[in-house]
Amino acid sequence: MLTTEPTGSRPAMSQAAVAASGRTSWKRLALVMVPTVAAAGAVVASLATGALAASFGVSANSFTVAGESFQISSSLLEGDGFVQFGVLDRGRDAVYPEALSAIRRATLHDLCQSVVQPVPVIGPVTLRLTADPASADRLVADAHDIKGDAVFENIHIGQDASTVDQVPGVRGPAGAFAQQATSVRVRDLRQTNRSVSAATFRLPDLHVQVLRGDHSCF
Repeated sequence: MLTTEPTGSRPAMSQAAVAASGRTSWKRLALVMVPTVAAAGAVVASLATGALAASFGVSANSFTVAGESFQISSSLLEGDGFVQFGVLDRGRDAVYPEALSAIRRATLHDLCQSVVQPVPVIGPVTLRLTADPASADRLVADAHDIKGDAVFENIHIGQDASTVDQVPGVRGPAGAFAQQATSVRVRDLRQTNRSVSAATFRLPDLHVQVLRGDHSCF
C-alpha cells in the first residue's frame, strides 16, 4: 500500500509552481512498468553489468517477491513523511521495475487488499482483506500503477535519491531521481503492487475472506 508510490510519468508541473504552492496532484503519477519476459531478461543483463545502478536501487522490501500483482485501495490515506524513487523487486526468475513509495507514518481508511489467483477446475479465487482504519509505521509499497487525488506538502521533485530523509532507513542510489514531501493525503487511492512491508501494521476490524470468483478491491 502506498506510493507514491512508484516507477512512468512524472508530475507535470514546473519547479516554480511547486515552490509557490508546495503541493501537487498524484493523478499523473500512475506508473505502468510491467516488463515482458524479454525486457526482464534485458534488465537482468543490465544489472549484471551495473548499467542500472544509477537509476534503480534494490527495494527496501528485502524479501524475494512471488511476482504476483495485488491491489490495495483506501478511501483516504494520510501520511507523515513521504519518499518515492525507482527500485527493482527481485523474484526467483525475474526482476520487476517498480515505484517505491515509503511513508513514515500512515493511516488508511477503508483499507482493502486483494489478490486473485486461478485455481484448476474451480477457476479464479480471491483472497481479500479489509480493515478500518489501518495504520502503519515505515510503510513501503512497491507499485507499478498508482491512482488517486493527492496533496503533497513541502514536496521536492528531482532530488537525489541518496539524500532523501523523510523515512528513516529508506534511500535510493546516488544520482537517481527521487521526490519527497513532509506529508501526503490521497483520496480514493487505487494501487497495484508487487510487494508491501511495514515495521508495524495495525488492522482494526480485520476481515479476511477467500472467495470464489473475482472479488478485487477495484
